[in-house]
Amino acid sequence: MLEMFSLSVTNLTSPPILFFLLGIGAALARSDLSIPETIGKTLAMYLMIAIGFKGGIEVAGHGIGGALVPSILAGLALSFLLPVVAFGLLRLLSGLDRVNRAAIGAHYGSVSIVTFVTAVQYLEIQGIAYEPFMVAVVALMETPAIVTGILLSQAAARSDSRSSRSVFTGDLVREVLLNGSVVLLVGAFVIGMITGDSGKAAMEPFTGGLFTGILCLFLLDMGLVAGRRLLDAPLIRPGLVVFALVMPLIGAAAGLACGIAAGLSVGGTALLATLAASASYIAVPAAMRVALPEANPGIYLTLSLAITFPFNITIGIPIYQSLAQLFI
Repeated sequence: MLEMFSLSVTNLTSPPILFFLLGIGAALARSDLSIPETIGKTLAMYLMIAIGFKGGIEVAGHGIGGALVPSILAGLALSFLLPVVAFGLLRLLSGLDRVNRAAIGAHYGSVSIVTFVTAVQYLEIQGIAYEPFMVAVVALMETPAIVTGILLSQAAARSDSRSSRSVFTGDLVREVLLNGSVVLLVGAFVIGMITGDSGKAAMEPFTGGLFTGILCLFLLDMGLVAGRRLLDAPLIRPGLVVFALVMPLIGAAAGLACGIAAGLSVGGTALLATLAASASYIAVPAAMRVALPEANPGIYLTLSLAITFPFNITIGIPIYQSLAQLFI
């Protein structure tokens, strides 16, 4: 317990997390500090390129490893099933209708790439190794939750005689399969695998020395966004706040169990737990706007971005790493 507390304090005093807290504080104080949206998107693109490229280089140098297939299967299973758990938990804790519960469930089965990047940085600071192919697991966990969320909503529609339409439209399929973050992450991973050490040398310091500084800038922006979302959250009831803090712990427990079963290292298991605990606030909202326009983005974005995301990157990641170390 003392070690877990010490790791949490260390994480909270790291530059990226302090910049994130600065952003939240500035937003809550209604400062005019802001980062232009185009710059924020550019920073996000950089992080996806850097983390995917570095993962590909590591795979090129050390190979895939025997835990790849079990890890992929575990990630897919988590992404398909966690929305069902979230859907049931929301039924107990909130008075939301089934469509909104399905939309929120989809967010909590998918993943936050930025949470993953922050966890990778945390492990590297701690000197904890992890399987580089986890980048591929991240990409594969983006979309199954969207399908589960839609299926849950369609079950609700079939129980309502007024609507029986299918939401699996061509626009939605394109949004899911060609989501920009997945394309960029996987593409950078493949390029890293192809180029190996020569690519690493060519890309320095772009994917090396600059990484922490750009992560700080991006988390400052995310803190501003999260803080402003909290200011505009009149619809969030206490039961939903409880859900947004409890569901990550449930997901992390499932991720830890799957990581251990898949034979992952301490670092790899901590990353899988972090992924299972995270909630999407980029890919899934875009898909939900197409598939479930009647669901309220003011609810699902506030829960995933303004409550679960800060919890995970400040407190959750050290907890998940400590638990992985305890059980492996």
